[in-house]
Amino acid sequence: MPRHTKLKKLPTFKSDREAEQFVDEADLSRYDLSGGEFVRFEMKPKDKSINLRLPGQLLDAVRRRAKLAGLPYQRFIRMALEQAVRK
Repeated sequence: MPRHTKLKKLPTFKSDREAEQFVDEADLSRYDLSGGEFVRFEMKPKDKSINLRLPGQLLDAVRRRAKLAGLPYQRFIRMALEQAVRK
């Protein structure tokens, strides 16, 4: 029968470098990761811009949906475009 051990609490870090070093060296299976949040990183450079005219109601709706998703509205639009071209 497996032995149940209490998971350790993640320490707090003063810098990204400190956090990266911890992740590189620690056995994360021994830590409680239940409080983690999903984070999406955008790695590709944005080297082009566009000017897009939208009806006010559509822009307001986009801004509301982006706020509900916890995203800036321009990133929300970019993600919707990426999803549309992937299909």
